Amino acid sequence: MELKERTEQLLHNLVQLKEWHETHTAPENKKDQAYFKFVKKETDPIFDQLDTWESEALELVKKRIIDVHPHQVASTKENMELLLLHSYYKDARRKRYMELYKSVRYIFDQIISELS
Repeated sequence: MELKERTEQLLHNLVQLKEWHETHTAPENKKDQAYFKFVKKETDPIFDQLDTWESEALELVKKRIIDVHPHQVASTKENMELLLLHSYYKDARRKRYMELYKSVRYIFDQIISELS
């Protein structure tokens, strides 16, 4: 899978996470093992995809194919990981959540645009 396709998939996941965050309530008990297993099953593939995305993006940054700073790639990965957890556990304020969302979305959109 090319970086553009992987980024588009992650962008799709990002939008789905936001929808989940807006339409579901937080778990009553954050230490609920069944909920933890559900979240782990839902998010593990995205975490794996993020790891691959980061290494592919950094490779294209080194080759100067995309005009993104390596720090932005690392920050985007970190912010997406935070969103994965905040979407299910709702332990961030809405303003903070939207700041993370917009930051990740901006970089994903920029990479997709540059690779088009």
